[in-house]
Amino acid sequence: MTSYLASGRSLRSWLVTKDHKRIGILFLIATTLALVLGGVFALLIRIELLTPEPSVFDALDYNRSFTHHGVVMVFLFMVPVIPTVFGNFFLPMMLGAPDVALPRLNLASFYVYCLGATILLLSLWFGGVDTGWTFYAPYATTSPTAVATAVFGVFVVGISSILTGLNFIVTVHTMRAKGMRWFRMPLFVWAIYATAIIQVLATPVLGLSLLLVGADHAFGMGVFDPALGGDPILFQHLFWFYSHPAVYIMILPAMGVVSEVVCTFSHNRPASYRAIAISSIGIAFIGFLTWGHHMFVSGMSMLDVGAFGILSMFVAIFSAIKVFTWTATLYRGRITFNAPMLYFFGFMFLFVFGGMTGVAVATSSLDIHWHDTYFVVAHFHFIMVGGTLTMFLAACHYWFPKMFGRRYPEKWALIGAVAVILGFVFTFTPQFLLGNAGMPRRYHTYVPEYQWLNVMSTAGATILALGLVVTLVYLVHSIFRGEKAGDNPWDSRGYEWLAPTPPPTHNFHTPLVIARGPYDFHCPERP
Repeated sequence: MTSYLASGRSLRSWLVTKDHKRIGILFLIATTLALVLGGVFALLIRIELLTPEPSVFDALDYNRSFTHHGVVMVFLFMVPVIPTVFGNFFLPMMLGAPDVALPRLNLASFYVYCLGATILLLSLWFGGVDTGWTFYAPYATTSPTAVATAVFGVFVVGISSILTGLNFIVTVHTMRAKGMRWFRMPLFVWAIYATAIIQVLATPVLGLSLLLVGADHAFGMGVFDPALGGDPILFQHLFWFYSHPAVYIMILPAMGVVSEVVCTFSHNRPASYRAIAISSIGIAFIGFLTWGHHMFVSGMSMLDVGAFGILSMFVAIFSAIKVFTWTATLYRGRITFNAPMLYFFGFMFLFVFGGMTGVAVATSSLDIHWHDTYFVVAHFHFIMVGGTLTMFLAACHYWFPKMFGRRYPEKWALIGAVAVILGFVFTFTPQFLLGNAGMPRRYHTYVPEYQWLNVMSTAGATILALGLVVTLVYLVHSIFRGEKAGDNPWDSRGYEWLAPTPPPTHNFHTPLVIARGPYDFHCPERP
């Protein structure tokens, strides 16, 4: 049976495909380009901050640079990358399905993403945006930059996110193989399912809020501009009602990758399958109730402050359940230290360390001190960027043999992983110290006493960038020149590894009949 890679080699066959695997590859190319672009903006920011005085940018250009970095990384890379790439490619295979439930809608979601990204990038090129990725009113309604065009681009990208979420929900409910009950689904599917619920319920709130910001900016409607009778605090409520759940749109899929990687490379069942599955749904639910902890300094009653703080702690409880379960999964396992497992340990350090600082900033007395300082920047990057990036790279390595039928060079992979993890730590650990010392974020000048920490942060960013470049080079080379891989080089018990390598167009030679759980490493039988 012809593999999905060989079923049609023309460019047109890829651009009009309805095969979920090819659409996943198209998203992989698009989101990787977004990562490269967002990384370039990040390096420009770090170069500017090498010295206390302006050196590369003036104030407006610096504001544009950090806004462009944030907008591209959040909306074009971190939010879509794992669901659209690995969710698209592997969710149907993990369910024993030949495709997603709505393949035409799946292809449409890719082109809607490309349309939104094009509109957004054109706005950044012609005029730029200087509001920060949050588009806070009232400045966003009066900024001289191309805010209206940019928020419309984000709105279109949001439509793609909704379409993807709808497709995954319908697929999980209707396309499971015979014998696959809910608690026989792989844990990655649980994570993508919880993410899809957030995508469908929360994204419309952001989309409509940003459209109102654009209308305020273009037509002076005064919805959020206090000079025209509007309420900027209302925008904060609407924005964070989406954007705090969006945190889990980024991190829940990464947690799903963690669950697959830790079971495969410890050759062990999860210590508690149900704890991980149910905690994914718990995080998705509680995530809708915690947006107010971003607004402790905006003015709210002590009752509201206490309620949002306590609810934020519930998210920490569900996250801790996952961390302890993953750690327990390693117990008495036969651990293999391949690159995906190294990224797992990097993720655990970044997530636990960043999570503890998250509990701290959800405490109002501490948050008031750290608000709008580099402490918040470091906290966000440790959890969201570090967690998403390390597990994106772990997923690339873990599923690379199945996706392309080739092996990557393990030695270079370990070198790249060490560079990425150490570079990340050295980039953002100094920023915790800067924030605690009082350096505000989004400033392109600072007092000389902060320079040595900024130099250390820029050095770390350089190491991180080199690690990512090395990783990109050997992975691209391995697609064409890598050693051929077998059907299951990791000895995984995931259902997707039962397919040939690379998978055929409809995934399996014969329909799967599920008779066991997906992580039974003590049972040699296969369906």
